[in-house]
Amino acid sequence: MSKTILVVDDAESLRTMVKSYLTQEGYRVVTAANGREALFVARQERPDLILLDLMMPELGGFEFITAHSRDGDAPVIILTAKIEESDKVLGLELGADDYLTSPSACAN
Repeated sequence: MSKTILVVDDAESLRTMVKSYLTQEGYRVVTAANGREALFVARQERPDLILLDLMMPELGGFEFITAHSRDGDAPVIILTAKIEESDKVLGLELGADDYLTSPSACAN
């Protein structure tokens, strides 16, 4: 049985790209377009890993991490265009397991 990864980003193009790469590597990938949807999907799917953007409508990444940590145990890797050191520190303090700059940030 393949591992499940939840990809959470409001940019459909990024979700599609990451899903494509991960699926090619044999992972089962589920997606969400915002933090509120991600909480629902995480509760239903129980992913093995969550790749999370910070800047999203309805429920941002920091709020998602706080809510998810109450009842979920999947590791969270922040994948975001935010490159400020303070964002990285806050994300890790809230419970994220790692912090990566997304491909969209590298293009700027």
